[in-house]
Amino acid sequence: MIDRRRVAELWHRLDVTVRDLPLGVVLIALSLVPGFRGNGTEVGGLATQPLDALGGVALALQCLPLALRRRWPALCLALVAAGFAVDQLGGYHLIAGIALPIALLSAGSYLERYRRVTLLVLTAAYVPLAVGLHRRGPGEPPSEFVSFYLALALTWGIGVWMRSARAAEAEHRDRVAADARAAERTRIARELHDVVTHHVTAMVVQAEAARYLTAAPERLDQTLSAVSDTGRRAITDLRHLLDLLNPDHATGHGTEPRTPPVGRLLTLVEQTRRAGQPVEFTEEGTPPTSTGSAELVAYRVVQEALTNALKYDHGSRTSVMVHHGEREITVDVGTDGSGSRAASPGGSGRGLTGLRERVDVLGGDFSAECRASGGFIVRARIPVGSPS
Repeated sequence: MIDRRRVAELWHRLDVTVRDLPLGVVLIALSLVPGFRGNGTEVGGLATQPLDALGGVALALQCLPLALRRRWPALCLALVAAGFAVDQLGGYHLIAGIALPIALLSAGSYLERYRRVTLLVLTAAYVPLAVGLHRRGPGEPPSEFVSFYLALALTWGIGVWMRSARAAEAEHRDRVAADARAAERTRIARELHDVVTHHVTAMVVQAEAARYLTAAPERLDQTLSAVSDTGRRAITDLRHLLDLLNPDHATGHGTEPRTPPVGRLLTLVEQTRRAGQPVEFTEEGTPPTSTGSAELVAYRVVQEALTNALKYDHGSRTSVMVHHGEREITVDVGTDGSGSRAASPGGSGRGLTGLRERVDVLGGDFSAECRASGGFIVRARIPVGSPS
């Protein structure tokens, strides 16, 4: 059985001139059918003549150049127009005459340069043809030649419109691709910010604290171990991100999921505690079977809030509350303002902006405010079941 898809694929692999040639061959065959002789395009009212050698030349000039209609549209149009002139002046009136509007349509659609010049040259060439046909024929009114010219001009205009539509479609595809690339770069930047900023902030805070523990070897060893653990976690998360960017990247590094679920919040809280931040963690409810992207967004909200707690309120009492409902996940993270930010690196505010965008995409609410008594509070309401 013939595989139509395979045949179509092989056909489209052929050169465009090979694919356009059959149209000219079909017109030649139709022109040679006795029933179609003399029934082609007729301009000027000349009596129909039998096909002879000159008629064969006119037939070949009108049909065979159609193979070039997309590769070299100007050359195709010139040859077809010459064949059409011989056809009409000789009175052959071949079916092949329909090759002229096809060539005009193709030229208007595919001609890259000198389109206006081509149109002017064709117009100038049509004038002596119309005069010659008028003198040799029975004296058809000039309106016939004008009408035929307008029909040809309309055909050219349709080709120009097709070219414009094709260009607009290509521009739209390019714009969509550019928007997709920009959105993907933004998403990658957010992921890098979420992964790197939290771990690096924790490592900086832990390393700063280690400087004051030289007199307590046990605590110093615990702090350095926490720095090492945080670094390993950062490497693991970065590998997961690389897996997303490159599907061929090795995926055997650990067995953790690429998108952290809310179940890993306790690990995140413990890591923050080891960096010297007292965190009170409360998790209520049971996560639904399918939460879409809500789990990852909730995780990122807690991660960014704890990162900011280490940066701007280090050592303060911090509360994390996550509530799982049937339709949404609510997250509240706050500090009491009793800590210090002297040992923490600065930030750009990009993290909170990214979180707000993430939550907005899922149709939720996000807020981050400073408390009057010091510290801050981050709140998020994230609908579950929304696709990523």
